[in-house]
Amino acid sequence: MPETTTNSLAQASSAYLRSAMHQPIRWHQWGEEAFAAAQRENKPILLDIGAVWCHWCHVMDRESYDDSEIARLVNDNFIAVKVDRDERPDIDSRYQSAVQAMTGQGGWPLTAFLTSEGKPFYGGTYFPPDDNRGRPGFKRVLAAISEAFRSKRDEVAQQADMVLNAISHAESFTEQGGGVPPGIVRSVAGSALKLFDPDHGGFGSAPKFPHPSALDVILHLYSRSGDERLQQVITTTLEHMARGGVYDQLAGGFHRYSVDERWVVPHFEKMSYDNSELLKNYVHGYQATGNTFFAAVARDIIRWMDAWITDRAEGGFYASQDADINLDDDGDYFTWTLDEARAVLSEDEFKVAQPYYDINEVGEMHHNPAKNVFYVRASIEEIAVRTGMNRERVAALLDSARAKLYAARLNRPTPFIDKTVYVGWNALCISAYLDAARVLSLEDARHFALRSLDRILSQGFPSYGGLKHVIAYADPQAAPRDVPGMLDDYAFTALAALDAYEATADISYFNFSRKIVDAMIARFYDQTSGGFFDSENKGALGALTTRRKPFQDSPTPAGNSAAAIALLRMYAYTNDSGYRDKAEATLEVFAGITEQYGMFSATYALAAVWLLEGHTQVVVVGNDERARQLYAAAVAPFAVNKAVLKVSDSAATPQNLPPALAEVIPHLPAVKEGKSTAIICSNFTCQPPVSDPDDLAKSLHDALMAKAA
Repeated sequence: MPETTTNSLAQASSAYLRSAMHQPIRWHQWGEEAFAAAQRENKPILLDIGAVWCHWCHVMDRESYDDSEIARLVNDNFIAVKVDRDERPDIDSRYQSAVQAMTGQGGWPLTAFLTSEGKPFYGGTYFPPDDNRGRPGFKRVLAAISEAFRSKRDEVAQQADMVLNAISHAESFTEQGGGVPPGIVRSVAGSALKLFDPDHGGFGSAPKFPHPSALDVILHLYSRSGDERLQQVITTTLEHMARGGVYDQLAGGFHRYSVDERWVVPHFEKMSYDNSELLKNYVHGYQATGNTFFAAVARDIIRWMDAWITDRAEGGFYASQDADINLDDDGDYFTWTLDEARAVLSEDEFKVAQPYYDINEVGEMHHNPAKNVFYVRASIEEIAVRTGMNRERVAALLDSARAKLYAARLNRPTPFIDKTVYVGWNALCISAYLDAARVLSLEDARHFALRSLDRILSQGFPSYGGLKHVIAYADPQAAPRDVPGMLDDYAFTALAALDAYEATADISYFNFSRKIVDAMIARFYDQTSGGFFDSENKGALGALTTRRKPFQDSPTPAGNSAAAIALLRMYAYTNDSGYRDKAEATLEVFAGITEQYGMFSATYALAAVWLLEGHTQVVVVGNDERARQLYAAAVAPFAVNKAVLKVSDSAATPQNLPPALAEVIPHLPAVKEGKSTAIICSNFTCQPPVSDPDDLAKSLHDALMAKAA
């Protein structure tokens, strides 16, 4: 029989899995068939978890899984299972915990060895094919694991049970609960401030990741206190990130993280969720400080997202952009040699671009020292002094140089865009676009966000009431797998629908959000101990039998904290105490461990703001210029727990408002008389209507300050 040219991953939907369809490994997708084969053949399972954007995943694919000798070792001794961590974060999170418990580290590719029941007993991340630089070679690991499974089965089983018990215990927070600490917001901010890098911004050292939720906690405290130290943290961090190589100086948008503490050399992949959350940071930074540079960066992030990761035809946001073109590449698409830059630019353009972007014969990339990462080294004013040109001339030359360099880069082979449309990540992007649109008056961003949400709700929330995790895959020919929505999908989408309601005053978005919140409670809420499980646990295999309540922000906002915010926002619009009670019970589950997680519990602190301070809503009624001015005054200040709604005269009726507002707004004399007015309501108590924007700004400031925790 002739050898087949593809394995079973040719039937996969995920771009990451399909990229391995030509490997000689007899790969299985995660599912009952793989586990049945392992038990039938009495073999351990080799589990590979990675992602299409992951450079080292592709390196291990080429070095090991494409190798015929390694393929023989795997096929003869293991049942090989490959998982896309973006498609199945529930699988990834559990086996990441297991490998971290065994080795002290995790990441991708994640390589785990499981019993035929799916219990992990050994693991690691990247393994080179042969012993190298202190890392055991994959060939030796495969042989040793296979022999241990055959000859030391009892020890393997004992180790597997210990690991599974360890991750089960790690996810059990019941005994550590208690009341939500009144000082939690300042405590979480304090943990971040201890790690603040005053020279380069950000928190910690190399490798340096953004921490959007922690920044929002600090922004919230600064907006209430005006503390100059907090302003320094915000300004230093946001400015250095945006001027660093971690920000794509030509196309816009952030790479995933920086390998150095100066934000200069990034890991070049770009994720939709990093850019959505950082977009919010720059919008909030502009609100809190008035720094117009932050507003410009926010618009520039949207420029990249619009151009590269949006489905302009149907609406929706794609998942990610790869770092590399091929395995011999390390960000070559994004980097430049001195000669490459000189060839594109005029003499005057090069004269200003060279010092601005620090373009030299020796750059920053170790694999090719001639390659430069563009970052902002010198200011326009410094270059003007150095060249003798005026500031306007330097700025104009930089603009033309940037346009030429970007146009030239577009002629290079482009890193792969994963066009998978994930429901939860789309919801984060939708909320970010609506936030930016509201503050920066970006009508196109608002329109696209609403189109995207409409697609998510129509395709991802069918009549039976359960959200999907994925509504479209990168390969349109791939048959979609029915991956049920997880807690993150529900929480993020409920929040996006509330954001859409506040952006439009269309009650249908509020109704959608309430349906999703109610479904989230029905599917994931722990009625016994409080808190939300990350998945429904139906037909669970392997480590999925371990129930998990996600609490840590990594890399997206934690599911339980986001769920609590959704509940508290829903409570603010309904005055249904059941929502508040479940939110409080959820936060109490984790109250005893917040200090242990520090700034990685920042979304928890944001939820605590809603619980401890309550909500402030500003409802602007009217259609004229005065109503527009009132709306602008209400939107301007940043506060985590503030909502602003603009309702036309004709829509200020009980049937067009959520229950809590329907009881008050339509009955106010000013509203009945058709006057443009604004009403501030805090914790279900409303102030007298205000018609002057300056008076509104002062009253809103006083209301927010009065509630500061």
